Parts: sequence; structure tokens; C-alpha cells
Amino acid sequence: MTTQPSDNDLIAQVLRGNQQVFAELVKRYQNFVFTITQRYVDSREDAEEISQDVFVKAYRSLRDFRGDSKFSTWLYTITSTTCITHLRRKKQDVFSLDQENVFARAENLNSGFNANEVEQKSKINMVNSAIALLSPDDAQVITLFYKAEQSLDEIANIMGLETNTVKVRLHRARQRLKEKMEKHFVAELNDLR
Repeated sequence: MTTQPSDNDLIAQVLRGNQQVFAELVKRYQNFVFTITQRYVDSREDAEEISQDVFVKAYRSLRDFRGDSKFSTWLYTITSTTCITHLRRKKQDVFSLDQENVFARAENLNSGFNANEVEQKSKINMVNSAIALLSPDDAQVITLFYKAEQSLDEIANIMGLETNTVKVRLHRARQRLKEKMEKHFVAELNDLR
């Protein structure tokens, strides 16, 4: 069994001059970046363009990555900043997690016909639809914790909050998500039981 090199190992290789290794980081995080980008823009083409810009910026700034947090946290910050800059240039509205089907569109990028995959995607779409009903702050903390797999400390760093505040917000957001699911997805939840 071979183990995959860690993000920090790959970064060290890139910084030592092996630029081709950066492609592995892109491969690992392209869906992560694209999903975040689609929260901000409606156009798939814009999301693809911004995602490319994010990886170019990340590559150029790789020496600035100190390793204090996960690479994904650092990349999230670059992605968010790049999206906001893009929107300011285009003078468009920012699309929040309240917009319908933002996550559903991202989840359907790799659609398959396997029955288990279809069922799993149906569950994911149900949860994503429920997340879309939450306030932007609740949706962000849920997304960062469950989808981006960030720790409470990392979320606090991203959102500019204290860790205990994030813990409380996450708890309350989970409660509200449960309420939304029980109110809007009764039949789907019964099918799962």
C-alpha cells in the first residue's frame, strides 16, 4: 500500500524546483475551488476562469504559505478573495448560499448512472437544498465544517471570529439545518428511515 504525499510534502517539492508536482495539488483541490467559486458566480465559464486564476495565484504565492493552517484553508482564502475581486471588476451581485441549486450544480458535474451514486447524489442534493435555505452565515459555517472539512480554529481564522463563537454558530446552524430539513423534506427523510 502506497501512501499519498501530504500537501506540505508536495509544496516542499514545488519550492525546491519541481513545478510539475503542483499539478497534483491542483488535482486534489480543483473540485473544492470550483465549488466555492460557484457560490459567488452564476456562470460556469466565469467559475472555470476564476478557478484557473486561483491556482495561478496560489502557485505564484506558494512561498508565502507558512503551514500554520491546512493548505485548503489558505487556498479557500485565495479563492474567496479572487471571487470578490472578480465580482467587483464585473460589478455583479454576489451570489450567496441562499441561491437555489448552487451546490447541486457543483455536485452534478460528475454525474453517473450507478444506482448507488444516484441515490447518494439525491441525498447530497437534499442536504444542499436545505443548506441553501439557511442564512449566508449559517450556510458558510456548515459548508466550511462539513464540505471543506475545516477545523473550528481554521473556520475562526477564515471568518475572523473566535473559536468559541464558531463552535456556538456551528451548533445553532446545525439546529436550523435540522429544522429546515424536517419542514421542507419530510417525504425524503421518511424514505431514508
